[in-house]
Amino acid sequence: MNELLKVDIDEFKVRFAGEVVLPEDADYDEVRQVWNAMIDRKPALIARCTSPEDVVQAIEFGRTKNLLISIRGGGHNIAGNAVCDDGLMIDLSPMKRVEVDLSTSRASVEPGCTLGEFDKVVQAHGLATPTGINSTTGVAGLTLGGGFGWLSRKYGMTIDNLLSAEVVTADGRQLHASESENADLFWGLRGGGGNFGVITRFEFQLHPVGPNVLSGLIVFPFDQARPVISQFARFTETMPEELNVWMVTRKAPPLPFLPEESHGKEMVALALCYAGDPEEGEKLIEPLRGFGTVIGEHIGVQPYTAWQRAFDPLLSKGARNYWKSHNFSQVSDGVIEAIIEYAARLPSPQCEIFIGTIGGQTAKVAPEAMAYSSRDANYVMNVHGRWESAAEDEHCIAWARDFFAKSQPFASSGAYINFLTQEETDRIAFAYGAAWNRLVGLKNKYDPTNLFRMNQNIKPV
Repeated sequence: MNELLKVDIDEFKVRFAGEVVLPEDADYDEVRQVWNAMIDRKPALIARCTSPEDVVQAIEFGRTKNLLISIRGGGHNIAGNAVCDDGLMIDLSPMKRVEVDLSTSRASVEPGCTLGEFDKVVQAHGLATPTGINSTTGVAGLTLGGGFGWLSRKYGMTIDNLLSAEVVTADGRQLHASESENADLFWGLRGGGGNFGVITRFEFQLHPVGPNVLSGLIVFPFDQARPVISQFARFTETMPEELNVWMVTRKAPPLPFLPEESHGKEMVALALCYAGDPEEGEKLIEPLRGFGTVIGEHIGVQPYTAWQRAFDPLLSKGARNYWKSHNFSQVSDGVIEAIIEYAARLPSPQCEIFIGTIGGQTAKVAPEAMAYSSRDANYVMNVHGRWESAAEDEHCIAWARDFFAKSQPFASSGAYINFLTQEETDRIAFAYGAAWNRLVGLKNKYDPTNLFRMNQNIKPV
């Protein structure tokens, strides 16, 4: 960093009300660190924002000094776009305010919130909106890419419940985006990632959920994977929207409800959540137990917030992660055979293949209604490579890529951009499908110089 830039930073600090973190500061390494340990980038400075005005000042500084800008919300994105090398990292994580309007069942959420922080506030009123399945995920990144989880079959994608947003654009304007104001921008924010500006506030529709829900896991031995996954595929095609069942195959962690002899061995688990009367839910899930020989089960009525944290230990910060993902309209025999083949040779104890079931309300929105257009995706499959040391990189990445290629012939159109890794720039246009040309037009209008390019980038023409 040259002397002129140091002077510039001192001037910036005078105007900026938040905290500026520099490489020589004691907390620099902690603040720049993101969820995926494969990402190790070092920004020239980090602007930790506390208000929309801080965001305006940070964007102006980055733009006028011609710095590469990255935007951090929860820092959970697989591609690590929250942090850049030698540029300006705008850190929104201090902005965590959540306000609930009970008269309208709406929540106002700042961009630094994690799902867990958001859920804690709204669940105090027995309310929720569909988000993801890991409480440490950031609300902002999840929402801008689409967002889906346990409640999506009943209440839609996260973006289907986004009512408005406050946005700071590349030229420093603060805009309100909704169906009635800057409607073109609002269309693009719902699935277009961080391409069009920095969101300083989200407004969500809330729904009555819980606060206790029927949820948990049913675990089967891997030698029964074929009948279990086949029956899962058929069952999920006709189950009611209040019920959601996901499939995951991996090596069994040492969970207390699993027999010790199964620990560390491949298994197939069905994870479920019922957003309705638990007694009715028990009747609906009973057939799942007949899919095979159950080796362990942990099903019960528990707080929705607890179920949202259930997978946190398997998704903790600090491991090396590499993902590959497909959308599917149905789980065909070809997909099932590919899953069984590759789950039989997991390269690390932490690697897994999961199928998230969506459909239901998510499929009832017109593909052209917003930037996320993959409304024929009833299932999203993620090949989750996860391991501890750099020495394992080549082997684990090759496994994920090979499985991705093997299952590709059975995939439907589009892709979920939140699951794309940093190398998959060739899949961005494919992910957006028919929405692509309109998104490029919006990029030309709101960010013609591509100031916001640390994302699944839509390049202006």
